[in-house]
Parts: sequence; C-alpha cells; structure tokens
Amino acid sequence: MNFTSPRRRFASAAVAGIALTGLLSACGGSGSGDDAASKSGPVTLPFWGWANGQEAVVKAFNASHKDIQLKYTKVTDQLTMQKQLTNAVKAGNAPCLVQNTAEYVTSWVSQGALADITSYVGGEKDKFNTGAWASAQVQGKLYGVPTSSAPQFTIYRTDIFKKYGLKPPATWDDFIAAGKELKKHNIKITNYAGEDPSTLEVLAMQAGAHWYAIDGNAWKVNFQDEGTLKAAKVIQEIIDNDLNAKLSFADYAAVQRSYDTGATATRQISTWQMAGMVQNFTKSFGDWALAPWPTYQGEAPKTPAGTNLTGSVTLVTKQCKNQEQAARAALWMSTNQDAVKTMASPETGNGVMPALADSKAYVGESISQKLLGKNYEPAQKVVTDSLGTVTTDWTFGPNWTAMFTELQAGWAKVVNKEQTVTDLLAHMQQWTVKDLKSRGISVKG
Repeated sequence: MNFTSPRRRFASAAVAGIALTGLLSACGGSGSGDDAASKSGPVTLPFWGWANGQEAVVKAFNASHKDIQLKYTKVTDQLTMQKQLTNAVKAGNAPCLVQNTAEYVTSWVSQGALADITSYVGGEKDKFNTGAWASAQVQGKLYGVPTSSAPQFTIYRTDIFKKYGLKPPATWDDFIAAGKELKKHNIKITNYAGEDPSTLEVLAMQAGAHWYAIDGNAWKVNFQDEGTLKAAKVIQEIIDNDLNAKLSFADYAAVQRSYDTGATATRQISTWQMAGMVQNFTKSFGDWALAPWPTYQGEAPKTPAGTNLTGSVTLVTKQCKNQEQAARAALWMSTNQDAVKTMASPETGNGVMPALADSKAYVGESISQKLLGKNYEPAQKVVTDSLGTVTTDWTFGPNWTAMFTELQAGWAKVVNKEQTVTDLLAHMQQWTVKDLKSRGISVKG
C-alpha cells in the first residue's frame, strides 16, 4: 500500500482509553504549572511544529490575541521532533505546545512529559470527530487538541480497470482476484515497500486486532490475535502470488512513475498523499477515481485510522507554566475557520482534512480535481463516508517507536519472501514482550 515514505511517516490512530496507573515507567500527573496569565504583559508560549502552514496560522493567532502570543519554531520532521523534545524535557525547557501524532501520545504520557488539559478544553468534544478526539487521549484524559484526520480510501486507475473488465474491489477477496487478473497483463495491483510495514498495521487494525491492550495491572501484547492473522492471510496471498510491486520510497520518483504509467493500478491512501501524485504525474490526469477501502468478506465497512497525518495533535507539555492558555491556543488553531482552511489547503498547508466533526466543507479542497477529472464529484462522497467508519479502539504501546523499527526489519524479509508474515508476527510477539520488560514495564503476552 505504501502509506508512507521514509522521509515522512505519520501515524495515526485512536489511542483507546486505558488504565495506565502503575503500567508505565516514569508516569506523572499534569503538573502544577502557573496557569495564570502574566499581569506584566502577554503570555508567550513556545510552539514547535513541522507542518506547512503553521507559521501563517501562528501569525494570525498573534494578530488576534493581545494576552497570548505564540513563538513558533519549525522542526524538520516528526522524527526529529521526538529527539529534540526528549532533550528539552530532560533539560527542563520543553516548549508549551508541540505538534505530534497519535502514536507518540502514550509514550510521552508514560514519561510524565504531558499536561492533562481535560479541565480546560474537555468540553469541546462535540466540535471534533470521534476518532480524532480519541487520538489526543489516554485513560480518558486529554493531553492535546486534535488538528487533523485523514480519511482512508482506495484510488484506482479507471482506464485500466475498464480495459480488463474489473470493478473497484469491494472486499479484500475482490482485491486479490483483481490483482490476479492484472498480473496476466504485467500490472501490479499494489506496491509494498520493504521499509514500510504500515500495510500490516492498518490491515490488522481494520480486522479488529489489538497489538497492545491492558489486562489488569499490566500491558497485554498480542501480535497473533484473530484480526492480525486475518490481515496476515490477505498480505501473504498478495505476496505469494506476486501481485505487488516492491518499489522503495527511497526512489520516490520511481514509485510515482509506476502509478502514472499504469504499472501499478491502485493505492490505499488518504487525502494528503494525492499531492505527491499531482506533483509528479505527467500522463494519467483524469484517469483516477476513488472507491471505499476494501472490507473483509461479510463484514461491514471499517476504515483503519491509518498511518498518515491522521491523528495529528497539538500537545501541551507538563513543563509549560501556562497550561490553560496553551490549551486554548491549541483549540483556536484547530477550530478557527481561517486557520483550518490554511492547513487544509495543499497550497498553503498540508492538504489534510481537519479533525472537526463536520469536515464536509473541506472535502473539495482536500482532493485533486486535476487528478480525478470527471470522477471528482463522486469522490467527495467516498471521502466523507470514510470518516464515519474510522477505527477508534486502536492502542499505541509505550514502546511503539522501538517496536516499529523492529517490525520494519522483519517486513523487508517478508516482502522479499525470506520469511512469512506469521513468522514475523511470532518474532514481534517475543521481541515486544522482552523489550517492555527490559524497560521495567509490567507486561503479559
């Protein structure tokens, strides 16, 4: 599926409400920072982020607020953010506001780095969609304000599907069947990059898997549950039948060329990834259409929360001395109409869907009419519908970053047929349990 590139991996899914007491090392409360505004002048809140458009949003915020001012620092990317924030927390000078993604929320809470801002903005829940709101929570407490959500769907080559008498796959069985037909014509139905195991993650998520959960007073790890094995079966059949290309995003141009020339016929993506297609294509404009994410046979539509920019949040740190002002500034950036439009546009921002409960007004701006041609209007309904079926019960564990790095190494072997998906899952089960124990975290599995 190639949801991500090594340059830019955004993960997103909802962090389920979980009982963390005693389960995470170095777990701390929300802190007792001074939340009163300074009477000697405006409160200045340092804000770190990486997304395009944030500087313009900060400028607009500062122009409209006399008592609170944001001081913006642009970080290279989200991985750099984690490193710099780690250093800042240790040094005791963390910024008040931090852009981040859902996969890191639990880890930062476990380190006592984030402030509980539920009392400040918890009453704003109805302004956001369910999945996005959940992404900023742990144990039902709010540690940030959601900024974006990324609807998931299939984008496919209408000309190729029409030529070979195929319909957009409604199920994964349909997807595999279409892949086998396309293989006869030297066309791959999808692309699995060896460095990107997010395919396994999202298909497991969609199937109801829970790699991390809470069992009593311990974390429960399960990479071999029914949902994960269901996902593994689909992926293994695609690999065994050589239905997938194996192009690495290290050669981004080659990946895009494969779609543009029709060598690969579909992608499961979100709105923001369409920008790369528009910027790199020369041949296939107007030949693409959207279809719902394939379902498992006999199951209702269920869209994984994804591993893209969905679940992006603005977090408030525990070291911030003005946590209430920080929380309200984060809320403004996520709900002010002009700020939301700035971030939603692929020209002024990141081209992502906002986290708001009603995002219909932004759908048209988030997808490309140039890419979709006559399929542009029906595509808007696909995008809107997908927001209503997003998974909301996926939990990111406290060692997610380390786990995902290990998963990447094994995924490369799976793509190259050096081991099976179930081999990888067995390894990840043992490795993750051992890693959590080495960190002093109570675990079962």
